[in-house]
Amino acid sequence: MCRHAAWLGAARSLSSLVQEPEYGLLVQSYAPRHQRAGLINADGFGMGWYVPARPEPVRYRRAVPIWTDANLPALAEVTRSTCLLAAVRSATVGMPVEESATAPFADRTWLLSHNGRVDRDAVKDLADSAESTCDAAWVAAAVFQRGRAGAGLGEALADVVVRAGGKDPDARLNLLACDGASIAATVWGDSLFHRRLHDGVLVASEPLDDLPGWQAVPERTLLTVTRDDVRVQPL
Repeated sequence: MCRHAAWLGAARSLSSLVQEPEYGLLVQSYAPRHQRAGLINADGFGMGWYVPARPEPVRYRRAVPIWTDANLPALAEVTRSTCLLAAVRSATVGMPVEESATAPFADRTWLLSHNGRVDRDAVKDLADSAESTCDAAWVAAAVFQRGRAGAGLGEALADVVVRAGGKDPDARLNLLACDGASIAATVWGDSLFHRRLHDGVLVASEPLDDLPGWQAVPERTLLTVTRDDVRVQPL
């Protein structure tokens, strides 16, 4: 399993997802509170953000535990964006531990993280190729392929999750994706929460703090977030 988080709203730092909160992704990498499979997320980490001067998001990915990167605290403190996505990874048994297998995966303006596991045979026929041999990379490739064919972010996530979940009953397919202007996420086998603030919306595998306002997203649903709206619908 993995842990991931995203932000959409007024510009804020990557530290607001990683280091600043009491239970940010740094803490969730070694002491997650709601994770249903696995106890530690030390097989890599990654983050992505958007800057006005660049049409595609910027990514920073490493195949090491997040707490070992001495450069990250300063980088996360100064990096600010109106749309952020970050993840820490616990690799599925048998999957490679390498940067190309680490979220967020990217295609055009889309970023995607997969929290869970799925039989690769359940997703390989949903995409033509993938960045890595890992199951998450094939899931991302399938979502991106639908996006390039014209599907919206939420539509692409929902189609892949329902198809892959139908082929693998034991799959855990919590996906979190963004495009710079919206966030979409699925709940399929693990936890997801969102919290509305006056200047934006947080979405995370588990609450980043114990402040009020966090709402659990129901199982087998699609969450979509824009600057004006938060919606939950069944998958």
